[in-house]
Amino acid sequence: MTAKDLRNPIKVARGLGSSQSGVGHWWTQRVTAVALIPLGIWFVFVVVSLAHSDFAHAHAVVARPWNALLLIAFVLTMFWHAVLGLQVVVEDYVHVRWKAVAWLLAIKFLAVLGALAGVLAVLRIALTP
Repeated sequence: MTAKDLRNPIKVARGLGSSQSGVGHWWTQRVTAVALIPLGIWFVFVVVSLAHSDFAHAHAVVARPWNALLLIAFVLTMFWHAVLGLQVVVEDYVHVRWKAVAWLLAIKFLAVLGALAGVLAVLRIALTP
């Protein structure tokens, strides 16, 4: 008798078996976490270096192409990582289906809105003379 023999055939018929997407979610969350380490260190370094700067100097620093690119990468990676983490929390702890769906939609909507606002702000600074 194998483990495959112990599965209920109705589970396979209803499509409730393994969807093979859990590893991808786990892997993506780890990759974004690792990417956030150097991006976070860079971000803290830039913020600390701008602590006593005036607006013109801060604008010039953010408008540099590499800094703008890294800032956009930081914003996108941070929101993506946050969505992945919050999705796991909702899936694990919210047991009413409609509430879980509502929370997941709200989280994704707010994350996309925040990411778009962040990218737009960086592009506006970088492309404005």
